[in-house]
Amino acid sequence: MSNNFRHPEIVEIARKTGKVTVEDLADHFGVTLQTIRRDLSELADEGRLERVHGGAVMPSGTTNIGYEDRRLLNAEAKTAIARACAARIPNGISLFLNIGTSTEAVAQELLQHEGLMVVTNNMNVANILATNPKCEVIVTGGHLRRSDGGLVGTLAAQTIQKFKFDLAVIGCSALDQDGDFLDFDIQEVNVSQTILRQSRKTYLVSDHTKFSRSAPARIASLADVDAFFTDLEVAPDLAASCASWGTEVVYAG
Repeated sequence: MSNNFRHPEIVEIARKTGKVTVEDLADHFGVTLQTIRRDLSELADEGRLERVHGGAVMPSGTTNIGYEDRRLLNAEAKTAIARACAARIPNGISLFLNIGTSTEAVAQELLQHEGLMVVTNNMNVANILATNPKCEVIVTGGHLRRSDGGLVGTLAAQTIQKFKFDLAVIGCSALDQDGDFLDFDIQEVNVSQTILRQSRKTYLVSDHTKFSRSAPARIASLADVDAFFTDLEVAPDLAASCASWGTEVVYAG
C-alpha cells in the first residue's frame, strides 16, 4: 500500500481518536516503523497532523470537529466517565449541564434520578431528560447553534445569572497540560464562565483525547473546579497541581 493510500486513513484515525502512535499504525498497515515515521513527517509538513513524541495529533486549530464525530469519539470512555459522575450527583438538587457530548452522556445516566431541577443550554440534554418524569427541565434560551444543539450568547448567560446551582457539570473542547480547559466558541466560553460563577460546586467531565487537542479560547483552570472526571491517568505534574489546588481527579472504568 503506498503512502498516498495510507495518508487519508491515518488522518481519519487521528481525527476519530485524537492521537495516532507509530507502533499502532505500523501494526495496522503492516509496514515498518520507519515507513510510518516518514508518513507522519510528510503529513506534518503538509499541516494535516502535528508531530508529538511517539506519534502525531490533529493540528491545533480554531474550529471544532463535527458533532457526530465527537459523539462517536471515545464513546465507551465517555459512558464510563458519565456513570462515575452521575454516581456523585444526589437526588433533589439544582443542576446545570452545559453543551457537549460528555454532558449528554451524563444526562443519559440521570434518567433514574429523582427530584432534580436541571437547567441546560443544550437542547440534546433537554430532550434526553424530558423522558424522566421525575426531573424538572429548564432551557436557558439563547442563540441556537444548529451544529450541536447548543444555546449560546447573551440571553443564555443572562438566564444562568438568575440561578445559583447546587452543582454544575461541564465539558470542554481541549485541555492543556497546565490544567487550563479550552473551547472554540468565545460565546460558549462566556456562558461556561457564567456557569462557574453561579454554581456552588462544579465537575468537569472530559476523556483523555482532549489532552491531545487544542482550542483558542480559555474557559478556566482545573483549579476552578471541585472534581475532574476522566478515563486515563493524567501526567504526574498535572496530578500534583490538582492535589495542590484541592481538585479531585476521578478515574472512570
